Amino acid sequence: MKIQTVFERTEKKYILTMDQRRMLLKTIDEKIREDQYGESTVCSLYFDTDDYRLIRTSLEKPSYKEKLRLRSYFTPKSESNVFLELKKKYNGVVYKRRQTLSYSQAMAYLNNGKMPNQSQIMKEIDWTIEHYEGLKPKMFIGYDRTAFYSKEDENLRLTFDKNVRFRTEQLDLASGSYGEVILSPNLCIMEIKALYAMPLWLTEALTKLNIYPGSFSKYGTAYTITEERKTQRNGGKHCA
Repeated sequence: MKIQTVFERTEKKYILTMDQRRMLLKTIDEKIREDQYGESTVCSLYFDTDDYRLIRTSLEKPSYKEKLRLRSYFTPKSESNVFLELKKKYNGVVYKRRQTLSYSQAMAYLNNGKMPNQSQIMKEIDWTIEHYEGLKPKMFIGYDRTAFYSKEDENLRLTFDKNVRFRTEQLDLASGSYGEVILSPNLCIMEIKALYAMPLWLTEALTKLNIYPGSFSKYGTAYTITEERKTQRNGGKHCA
């Protein structure tokens, strides 16, 4: 199967109870099919500056924001494929550029600056790292994802993420997918990713089940937790 490297789409998030998830999937069962991989474990390293410039900007909800992350769908070994992703969002539209690398190639580049190739995407990623004066791994985020596609339009995708967890130490995907859980076991995050307008059958199902868009940034939530703890340790004085 060909790996997609460039994305342009809208993405909407919803916070659902597990009961709402079950009822929604039952309601739209005839319209969707499950991703061929079933449930996967998404593991991401988020890159940022020492003062967390990217996530602080993102939390201000500007019209334009961007992030850089290294992602895998399992705990990688040296020759496992991973994805170095540059994700930008402008006026509600998401643009994602993704470079497929072996884990050893990715780490050689991120730790030592050894360019694995001269692709246009790799050059854009390299420019971004230089622009922010050397982005570094600052947060691990992991979660368990189940994905579905519309039978009518494969560009319409629904993902459900649960057991969202993070850590700020051992920032290496090869270290495994453990961390502090930041989402209640009774909740999951649904994202609807679409190239075109949402179909009527889906909007009707969401309305019927009283499911409405909600905001939840995995990296943003984890960052906020760590900053609040810093403030508490410093006697109420904020420490960036």
